[in-house]
Amino acid sequence: MRIIFIGDIVGKSGREAIEKKLPIIRKKYNPDIIIANGENAASGYGLTKKIANDLFDIGVNVITLGNHSWDQKEMLSFIEECPKIIRALNYPNGVPGQGEYQIELEDGRTIIVIQVMLRLFMGLSLDDPFSIIEKRLKKEFLGSSCNAILIDMHGETTSEKNAFGHFVDGKVSAVLGTHTHIPTSDARILENGTAYQTDVGMTGDYNSVIGMEKDNPLHLFTKGYRLEGRFVCASGEGKLCGSYIESDDKSGLALKIEAFQL
Repeated sequence: MRIIFIGDIVGKSGREAIEKKLPIIRKKYNPDIIIANGENAASGYGLTKKIANDLFDIGVNVITLGNHSWDQKEMLSFIEECPKIIRALNYPNGVPGQGEYQIELEDGRTIIVIQVMLRLFMGLSLDDPFSIIEKRLKKEFLGSSCNAILIDMHGETTSEKNAFGHFVDGKVSAVLGTHTHIPTSDARILENGTAYQTDVGMTGDYNSVIGMEKDNPLHLFTKGYRLEGRFVCASGEGKLCGSYIESDDKSGLALKIEAFQL
């Protein structure tokens, strides 16, 4: 299976980058499925119904969220209407939406997309992602009950992401990091056959502080407080950033991973 995963879409620059450059990526890789993290797509804070539908219209098949899932309150209801948008699997019981989505391709092959949120420095009330994913994966047989499984691990620290990758190695096709907005140069296939990258980076304006205009974050770091209100998304030309994964349909394990920036 050929899979494209797009890193965190940040604001208008990120939305314009994916709209403009996704056709180039599609032509190069001819993917079976396109997944994108959209939790910063609405001015850096959450996702709206309109933006989600715009992303689906340009060819994104599944949208993952993260710690900004509920910044736009309409998502609390829209996520129940649209199962192709998923939040973290390890939110406590009763939180709207689902933590996974299964797609069946026209030829009958299936892929399960799951998101987990890791816990170090995230400041949220979350269930243990390791025990949750262990329990969930006991119900699936990679290469048998499904052809591929991809996990978006949304987390702050490289150490926790690295540990989580090894924890699911050999049980999923790919485990890819989001949230830090900085692409890491460690895209590889782990020893038991799972494609891994600590963070795929962001889709947005890199002349910024992780997608935001520089002045307010710099003031925060040098003075200890923000100039005013929320950070504002940088508005320069954005880069499309992500990873391409190719997996074996019989075993479900990865054959190739290639990070890209465009």
